[in-house]
Formats: sequence, C-alpha cells, structure tokens
Amino acid sequence: GGFFVSPETGSFLISRIGFVVDRIYYLNVVLIKECMSMNTLVIILIAAVFLLGGYMLYGRWLAKKWGIDPQAKPPAVAKNDGQDYVPTDGWTVFAHQFSSIAGAGPVTGAIQAAAFGWVPVLLWILLGGVFFGAVTDFGALYASVKNDGKSMGLLIEKYIGKTGKKLFLLFCWLFTLIVIAAFADMVDGTFNAYTVTEAGVTQLSDAANVNGAAGSISLLFIAFSAVFGLIQKKANFKGWKEVVLGLVCMFAAFVIGMNFPLIASKTTWSYIVFAYIFLAAVLPIWLLMQPRDYMTTFMFAGMIIGAVLGLVVAHPSMNLPAYTGFTNDALGNLFPILFVTVACGAVSGFHSLVSSG
Repeated sequence: GGFFVSPETGSFLISRIGFVVDRIYYLNVVLIKECMSMNTLVIILIAAVFLLGGYMLYGRWLAKKWGIDPQAKPPAVAKNDGQDYVPTDGWTVFAHQFSSIAGAGPVTGAIQAAAFGWVPVLLWILLGGVFFGAVTDFGALYASVKNDGKSMGLLIEKYIGKTGKKLFLLFCWLFTLIVIAAFADMVDGTFNAYTVTEAGVTQLSDAANVNGAAGSISLLFIAFSAVFGLIQKKANFKGWKEVVLGLVCMFAAFVIGMNFPLIASKTTWSYIVFAYIFLAAVLPIWLLMQPRDYMTTFMFAGMIIGAVLGLVVAHPSMNLPAYTGFTNDALGNLFPILFVTVACGAVSGFHSLVSSG
C-alpha cells in the first residue's frame, strides 16, 4: 500500500531534476550577464513606462475609489489668508512636491544599496514608489485637503486623539532633527572651501573656488526666489511671463554665483544653513518656498532632460552587477537593509509630511 519508485524511474527523475537545475543555473548566469551589459536607455524606458502606467492606471483607480471631486474648492481657495492658505496653480504645486522629493536622499540611498546589485534597487524603487510611497503621499495630501488643510499632527488628533498627536509630533521633532543634521552636514561639507592637511594645518582646498561657487549659487538662488515671490505677489504673472521670470531669476543666480564664489569654512556654512532653515520655516510660503520650488523644478527638469539626451546619444551599458547576493559583507542582509537604505527613493514618511503641509 506504500508509494514505491523503481530504480529506473528514480534514476530518470534524478537525471531530469539535475537537468532542470543545470538549465536554471545556466539561465541565471546568462540573465546576469545580459543584465550587466543591458543598455541603460532600455532600463530608463522600462522605468518610465512602469511609472506612467502606475500614475495613469493605479493613480486614477485610487482617486476614483476615494471619491475625489476635481470640482471641490481646496482649502487654499476657501480659506485664503495670504500666509498659509494661498491659491496656487497646478504647476507650482507640482513644483513644490517635486523639489521636496527630488533631493539628495533618493540618489545617495540607491547608490549605497547598489552593493546588492542594481536589479533589487530598481525593483524596489519602481514597486515601492508606486504601491507604497505614492499611496502614502497621495493619501496624506487628500486627507489634508479634505480636512481644511490640516497638517498630519492635527489629523491624528482628530481621528486618534491627543495622545497620538503628542507622540507623533515628538517623533516628527526627533526625526526632523536627524534629517536636518544629516543634510546640513552634507551641504556644509559640499560648500566648504578648506581642508585639513595630515600635519593638522587648515588651508584652502583645490576645489575651493568650485565649492564656493556652488555655495554662492545656492544663496543667490534663495535671494532671487524671494525677489521672484515679491514680483509675483505684486504683478501676478501667469503663463509664459511667469516662466520667463523664473528662468531669468534662476540663470541670474547661476551666472553671478559662478563668477563670485563665496570662500568660507564649514563652520561658517553651518551658521548660514541653519539661518536659512529658520527663515524658510517662518516666512510666508508665497515669499520663499513656492518661488524657490518653482525655480528648482526648471533646474531639475533641465538635469533630467540632459541626462536622457546623454543616454540617447551615448547609450552606455550598465557596468554594475545585476545581483550580488542576499548578504553583503559591508551592509549586511538585503532584508531589511535595502528597504532602509532606499527609503526616499521608494517610501518615506517625510514626504507625507510635505504633502499634508
């Protein structure tokens, strides 16, 4: 009554299993080699199609499922006070979101995580970006709009309670301290014009003028953003006039900054950066944040277009391994390190804070 396999059948099954394993190994080797030599333009096209499909199909499905009314008055219109509630066109709102999410984090995180191979990083950015990051950001934005533009803390107080609000705000405070410290240190180091020799002597670095020019451009970018905001407040330019004004302010910051580099130490830049952070937090949104993000989007768009043109012209092949294994000696295991490292590129609670104001 038991199950019996004859020796002949057993030998045949073992030979078939061995053949399948050998084919799988062969296909994996071939696939990895193909991935390593894959044209980067093909990778970009695949990503673009996936993200566009996610926006057109999944995004519309979510909007329909949540019952979003495109004709409803947003809080910026219903409660316009010229300070926190300011009616804004769709392009400027997009610019604010885009410049808030397209920072250094999504770039550096993906580069670090590439130690596991570029395929896991790409898959997590695409899948995480569409099904995790975009949903949380979209949900936070919609929840805020449906509740008179309330921020996430006030929304938690309304639906969960005061204790939940206090815990969340405490977490946000600690989280933003870490983020500000990390990015401020990154910016200070980038603009720093000095270096310390092995003998402990501080002297101008070889990249002093380049770093100083980058710092000058950034400061002038902020100054011209305020000028742009003031002009917009008075003249209320629309369409091509607004575009021209934004481009003129942006190019002026670049031209003047490149010709007049600000040579300063890392400590000096720390004071400048934290002064800017304070001003950005207290000034009216129309004066600095909105015009800055509007101008930044042109810069980002130019960089993206330039990168795409470079891929079309040069079409280089991917020179990173597709997959190096589940464990990396320096970083540890792919799970959870991949999902912690590539946070901003796929899903990050900070962007939800931006969406909810």
